[in-house]
Amino acid sequence: MPPTAAATSLNGIIPRGGCGTLRRMLLALPLPGGCAGFGAPIPSIGLPPDAVEGAGDPTRAAIIGAAYALSDPASLAGRPEEAARAVANYEYLAVEIPTGPRWVGFSPLVGLELRRGLEEVRNAVGVAPGAPPQPVVDALYAASRAMRAGDAEAARRALSPPLFPAGGEATLARLTALPPLPQAGFAPSLAAREMSRQDSQDGRRGGGGFFGLGF
Repeated sequence: MPPTAAATSLNGIIPRGGCGTLRRMLLALPLPGGCAGFGAPIPSIGLPPDAVEGAGDPTRAAIIGAAYALSDPASLAGRPEEAARAVANYEYLAVEIPTGPRWVGFSPLVGLELRRGLEEVRNAVGVAPGAPPQPVVDALYAASRAMRAGDAEAARRALSPPLFPAGGEATLARLTALPPLPQAGFAPSLAAREMSRQDSQDGRRGGGGFFGLGF
């Protein structure tokens, strides 16, 4: 089912109790790394200090960055360092948005779509099934830093088993030429639109969209 159709169909089955009930249902779904929702600890997740320049908000930057990068993976061709950051940001968002208290005002559909796209992203890059999200984020950022510094060997080491079963060389090749990722491109764009909606409601920004970018 196309992402837009999926979102539309979900709008028609929001349970009695509205978005609050749907969010609780979302928390009950399995999280990356095999952790469950109710009765199990939610995986801790964070981005490194260099995820955003200056004093910007790393989660907001991750949303807009992933929305742009993954909606057109061909734009990342030949730039594995940028692809690694985009994938790391998506991995982070797939945990942070559904569970983080800052985002409780988002439509629960955003978290559902992010969770749906995570398998697509992980399969494209070759992340081990059941790998916990934080080590995946850390490894991808470490590889990106190494590539920016011109240290290909360090990048390969960062993308080694068991998190990346195919090994560093093969994982770098995948990051160099990501396939189309329709679900993973749609989900962060949906998050960006929700962020723009909340900003407009809160009066922090006008109605022109997040940073005026039209989301």
